[in-house]
Amino acid sequence: MLDIRPTCEHCNKALAFDSEDAMICTFECTYCIDCVETILQHVCPNCGGGFEKRPIRPEALLKKYPVSTKVVHKPVDLELHQKRIKKR
Repeated sequence: MLDIRPTCEHCNKALAFDSEDAMICTFECTYCIDCVETILQHVCPNCGGGFEKRPIRPEALLKKYPVSTKVVHKPVDLELHQKRIKKR
């Protein structure tokens, strides 16, 4: 089951459980669509994989399957990320 993390790891933007702006990689690294498209260039800075739109957990299931409240905020080293992208 997905954690459904509450914020973008880079910019710390709030990403509610029903956010249309949330993107995840295969390891559930969570970023907002703005960061994915404009900063990360669709490459996860943690694993090097791509991103997909995060599914929305139905509100009726939140009580039984709550979303994560753990904030993971670790802004990306943009210079290092650009070097990794160029090596791909």
